[in-house]
Order: sequence, then structure tokens, then C-alpha cells
Amino acid sequence: MYNVIDLLNMHHHFFFSAKRYADMTAQPTPEDSRAWSQILISLLTGINGLGRQKGPDLLDGSDVKAANTWDAIDMPRFNGCIKSGTQSSVSDSMASLDAMPYLFFVLWDNEPLYHQERVRIWAVRTQHDSLFREICRKWYRLRQQGIIKSQNFQLHPPINLDCDLFTNNCGNLEYPLLFAAHWDGNSYEQVYYNPDVLFSGFCSHPH
Repeated sequence: MYNVIDLLNMHHHFFFSAKRYADMTAQPTPEDSRAWSQILISLLTGINGLGRQKGPDLLDGSDVKAANTWDAIDMPRFNGCIKSGTQSSVSDSMASLDAMPYLFFVLWDNEPLYHQERVRIWAVRTQHDSLFREICRKWYRLRQQGIIKSQNFQLHPPINLDCDLFTNNCGNLEYPLLFAAHWDGNSYEQVYYNPDVLFSGFCSHPH
């Protein structure tokens, strides 16, 4: 876990050091949440990436979705969560979920009480999670019927909220939380970690 916290501290340092100069020059803060999030997931799970090869984000076929709210102009979302509109043979079908062990969601936001930066990670076992698959199946069906025109299956995360509720027009679910860490002013502190999510986690209906 040391490497995970070390990477988080490095990300925080680089982001807010760059933000100082971005503010000075009236420019956007440079950041690459996708790459940082993929490295973070690899450190946390031990599942490496593909190096310079094209394909899924992780060697086992899993994907990582990231959203960073810090200094954001628009409200970030998790975009392209399932395959659609691509040249892949499994695009626009449930076969894409059958080939994917995990779908990881990494959200960089602020906790609501003291507004300190934090990171949270949710993991969906896409081959086994019946509730998640249900909303994906509905979305694919509506897209095939022409009711949904977009190729972007988008999930709206619980930004700056202490809950695990993701929303989508095809269904709202509480997602299984894998990891959370809060910035304490000097370093990140792990506040939650449940590796069992990778073996037995499931989405659930909102309470």
C-alpha cells in the first residue's frame, strides 16, 4: 500500500503545482486523470497494463474509467463505460462485458465536510454483476431501437457526496467501493479498503 499512497501524493503535488502556474497565466490546469488512474489501479490490484500495445487498459482485459472534479469547468462524468460505436467485434453487445473481468471507476473529488481532496475507487465484476448488466442490456436495446442516439454510455458519479450512488437514465445503482483515501493537508491517508470487492462485490439498488 506504500506505493499507492506514494503515487497519490505525487499526483496531488504535480496537479496543484501545475495549477499555480495555470492560474497565473489564465490557462487550464494540465492533468491526465486517465493515465494516473490506470497506474493507480495497477498498483492497487497488481494487474499491469499492456505497455505500448493497443487494447484494454489492463492486461486481463479490464478497463479503467476516471473523472477529476478538481478545477473542472464542466461536471465530470464517467464516459464510454461500455463498448459502443467501435470497430471491435464485441462492440454494442453484451459480449463486451463477458470479455471484461473488471470495470474500475476512479473519482478524484472533495469530501463534503472539510472539502479536502480525496480519491475513491469502485470495482464492478462485469461478468457476474446482474444489476449492472441489466442496465447495460437496456441501454444496448434502446440504442438498437434508435431511441438512444449517443455512442457514449455515461455514468454520473456521487461527486462530493458520501455515498456510492451512480446514476444513468437506464438505472441508478450503488456501486461496490474498493478503496478510498483522503488528503490530510500533507499526505493521503487510506480511509477504506475492501479487496473482497474483487471477488464478491455486487452493485445494489439504492436504499
